[in-house]
Amino acid sequence: MLILILAYFGGILTIASPCILPVLPFVFARSDQSFLKSGLPLLAGMALTFTLVATLAAVGGGWVVQANQYGRWVALVLMAFFGVTLLFPHIGDRVMRPLVSAGNKVSEAATSSKKSPIGTSFLLGIATGLLWAPCAGPILGLVLTGAALQGANVGSSLLLLAYAAGAVTSLMLALLIGGKVFTAMKRSLGAGEWIRRGIGAAMLIGVVAIALGLDTGLLTRLSNQTTSGIEQKLVDKLGLSRTGSQSPTAADENGTPVLSDLGPMPSLDGAVQWLNSPPLTPQALKGKVVLIDFWTYSCINCLRALPYVKAWADKYRSEGLVVIGVHAPEFAFERNVNNVIQESKKLGIDYPIAIDNNYSIWRAFNNQYWPAHYFIDAKGEIRYEHFGEGEYPQSERVIQQLLKEAGAKNVNTSISQVQAKGVEQAAGQDSDISPETYLGYMRSQHFASDNKVTDAPADFTISDPLDLNEWGLQGNWTVGDEKITLNKPNGRITYRFHARDLHLVLGPQEQGKQIRFKVTLDGKEPGEMHGSDISASGEGVVTDQRLYQLIRQPDAGGEHSFTIEFLDAGVNAYAFTFG
Repeated sequence: MLILILAYFGGILTIASPCILPVLPFVFARSDQSFLKSGLPLLAGMALTFTLVATLAAVGGGWVVQANQYGRWVALVLMAFFGVTLLFPHIGDRVMRPLVSAGNKVSEAATSSKKSPIGTSFLLGIATGLLWAPCAGPILGLVLTGAALQGANVGSSLLLLAYAAGAVTSLMLALLIGGKVFTAMKRSLGAGEWIRRGIGAAMLIGVVAIALGLDTGLLTRLSNQTTSGIEQKLVDKLGLSRTGSQSPTAADENGTPVLSDLGPMPSLDGAVQWLNSPPLTPQALKGKVVLIDFWTYSCINCLRALPYVKAWADKYRSEGLVVIGVHAPEFAFERNVNNVIQESKKLGIDYPIAIDNNYSIWRAFNNQYWPAHYFIDAKGEIRYEHFGEGEYPQSERVIQQLLKEAGAKNVNTSISQVQAKGVEQAAGQDSDISPETYLGYMRSQHFASDNKVTDAPADFTISDPLDLNEWGLQGNWTVGDEKITLNKPNGRITYRFHARDLHLVLGPQEQGKQIRFKVTLDGKEPGEMHGSDISASGEGVVTDQRLYQLIRQPDAGGEHSFTIEFLDAGVNAYAFTFG
């Protein structure tokens, strides 16, 4: 909320600045004229300039997102530059001098123009926007740099909206009240400049804090390493589910799935990048049967469905099936395209992957689950949907039926026999296993440690025995919104769980660093119950940002106490999942 208020007042300050003075008399001279013929065209011209400036800034910052971890440092340089221009306005004036010159020329053209009042007002609006650029540039640049790093999410949109609302508020007052506002603005220019300089100084302090790694709360969310809290709350409110749920299967008396007409396949234009393929469109896919698989690489449910999707892609590719994996991230590290490339290679995925970092394709499909499968026929119509794990034979029969409809000959009607290993192996048969448990405070449940400090380093202990599905921390940790971070060596996480398998999403705080750890089950080495990412003695190393399988029991599992001790500081832990 605070940053929205600052953005709003930033918009107000951009109009209450000396660089606006040359054009304001012409604006006020029209304050007594018809709003439709004078005021509205002026606002339209100003909005056009604002849109162009914002678009250029957004496009210029968009590549920063693709720079992954290096983009963080590029963003810091940009933020430092914008902070300096706020602190020392004459620097911004020099940078923006070409726009100011253009604004003066447009203003002169408008005042000498013999065009209609509507055309003259429109030109004055453009001139206002151009003259506004030296004032708008620094604050707008800060907003758009953060927006580019976070992606097109609700938080970014609200910031831009708040900024625009502040600017429009000032201009509307100017149009409605006229000369009185002009006089008041002249008196307030000195204070306005000092406020702008204060904002610039604050931004430079923030840049230094981020560069030194002192950011543990709000400042961290400006970087590419952490998602926006506003966006995550929206994900939760919209019902976006990591685990998904099985969709009801419509089938005839023989068990054959009944296909429906669920509308045309939405656009795939929102992908920020494509892997294993050039960009694909619904038009280019006409004549092909398409399977859209929404997934994210640290999602255990997605990983357990993946062997079947890969088997279908290989088996039916020559008969006209195109599988497209839409990678829609949940955690911040899943936005890093390099991480997706690395993990998809490890997983043996060779079909096209659309990187949906902004949830554009997700929203176009009105999707709500990981994993989610959409089956599209050769005409480009969605004919079947399935959410969550399971029912793989029915899904494969849908593919076979759609291929036959498309005219494929001699379609293989056998059902694929998949032998999955490691984390991709199907879950156990227990129905009352422990629930997925997030460790960041934004979605945390059943946290049993005595200390409840967030967004700052703190010492944690566990004083009472844990009940089923409770977890706690020991050692010095920082509990953030989506993750917890170990600040000193020998920190522990303990969980009382009921399941066959236990997984934990982990990653090093610093790229390339290795974090050693040791796992115990009921206070002992796991032995034959060790997962694929640890040895029988319980030892393992965190090397990448991904899901780690730590416990794999040969039977149904029962109730156990799990502890993982990290021998080195600097690990991030995100969520437990079970199977």
